[in-house]
Amino acid sequence: MKSAIALFLPLTASLLSPLAAPPARAAVEIDVGIVQRFGDRTGERLTLASLSGDSLTLEFLGGDGQPQTVTASSVQIDSIAQPQGEPILQEWVVLSDHATFETAEASALAWQAKGIETEVTQPERWQVWAKRDVYNTPVLRRLLLDNLTEQGETGPRLQSQVLRALPRLSFVVAGYRYNRESLRITSRNRRIRVQDSEGTRLYGGDLRVQGNAYGDFTLINEVPIETYLRGVVPHEIGPSAPYNAVEAQTVIARTYALRNLRRFQADGYELCATVHCQVYKGLSGTVERADTAIRATRGLVLTYNNELVDALYSSSSGGITSAFTDTWDGEERPYLQPRVDAIANLWNLDQQPLNNETAIRRFLAQQQGFNGTQSALFRWQKTESLSESTAHFKRYLTRRQHPLANFTRIVRMEVTARSRSGRVLVLAVETDRGVVELEKNEARSAFGPPRSTLFYIDPVLNANQQLTGYRFVGGGFGHGAGLSQFGAYTLAQQGWRYDRILNFYYPGTQIQPLNESIVYYQAEP
Repeated sequence: MKSAIALFLPLTASLLSPLAAPPARAAVEIDVGIVQRFGDRTGERLTLASLSGDSLTLEFLGGDGQPQTVTASSVQIDSIAQPQGEPILQEWVVLSDHATFETAEASALAWQAKGIETEVTQPERWQVWAKRDVYNTPVLRRLLLDNLTEQGETGPRLQSQVLRALPRLSFVVAGYRYNRESLRITSRNRRIRVQDSEGTRLYGGDLRVQGNAYGDFTLINEVPIETYLRGVVPHEIGPSAPYNAVEAQTVIARTYALRNLRRFQADGYELCATVHCQVYKGLSGTVERADTAIRATRGLVLTYNNELVDALYSSSSGGITSAFTDTWDGEERPYLQPRVDAIANLWNLDQQPLNNETAIRRFLAQQQGFNGTQSALFRWQKTESLSESTAHFKRYLTRRQHPLANFTRIVRMEVTARSRSGRVLVLAVETDRGVVELEKNEARSAFGPPRSTLFYIDPVLNANQQLTGYRFVGGGFGHGAGLSQFGAYTLAQQGWRYDRILNFYYPGTQIQPLNESIVYYQAEP
């Protein structure tokens, strides 16, 4: 009889904690999930092909459990549902739910401090789960929830579903159809074309398809870090960015990737290819300017006390960078602190901190002299009707399974706390069923207009002084911590070298070649 419980652990999942620090390596290949949820949609298909004159080698386990190898010039891969003789229960304990990995990781550490083993996942939003291979029976999961309830915890919940079929990879080679749980694909020149619903892209390195934590599959690119950067830098900083800004972005992108190799350990790979990590498009869309910067800075990373920095960056700071804790929970990063993003002395932050409504309105009224003013979102405003805000907020609360998700109307919204950099720390939303306090980046997740948390709101009233909506007025795009990409444009155009640009946005840090002594990531105590 088959077990009544399936946990969908990835086939190559590490036994290490998702918060463990990987060893420093001088020559690095990384695992990037380039199609994260393959099989999640009906009829989804991957077509892989070699370049002219080359061929693909497909490796998988045969029906007898022995390694098997076949070759082909191309292969189409489908995800099929393989019926099971008996229903299978899939369940796990969700401890907390978050907008960002960084805050989810801080939550995971807090749960670990209470003696609960955890893993960080991303089924849609980021979540912290009780570690599945520890709480691996229905009894253990329910005992955990009962204990947490007795301690006054109200957020943890049991997530479950009953499955009558399990996903399998299906592909045809030389007229024979294979149904397998995983597949590895290589080529002699380490160049493979991938076609899916998003189009066709070329990737360097090797590929593999394996199960993830959510019951479908991930297509993973095993790629050298310097090749990976060719698919990141031009898409993050822009193909025609000033060269010194491109070099700064290259060092930061390399540092970010290596520090963040733990993000998807629960799924058996390291990074994603989207804005949740860094945008990565393989070898499609490479540009010579970025390639030159990658060669010129080969192996260089940014460190603080011989540890890779948390190399956060965003599109536009809106005129002021933010502290780490303006957006995320966790320990402060000494090199990520508020500073006015300008060469000239435009605003004295010590004398006029932006943690009150009067100051933030005055600051956002200034539009000249800052770095990055060429960004279309350096200053922005958008009005959202009350019905639009209600729809957005309902969707947000429903995703979080919040007890007030069935509210009828929004009565009032107010920013009740700000940071020194002006970022919203608490946005209170009063509904007809109660008040929800949105902390930090959740204020962006809950509504449509905010491009950053550097904003204020004004009620929109009709002729009868009835509330009809809210006007959001703000600056910048993204979290504002670390390098501002448009700000780097300005500094590069002023002749600043990449090292000076990085020192401006990450004060107190050092640029050095990657070596065995550098710590990639040290979990917070």
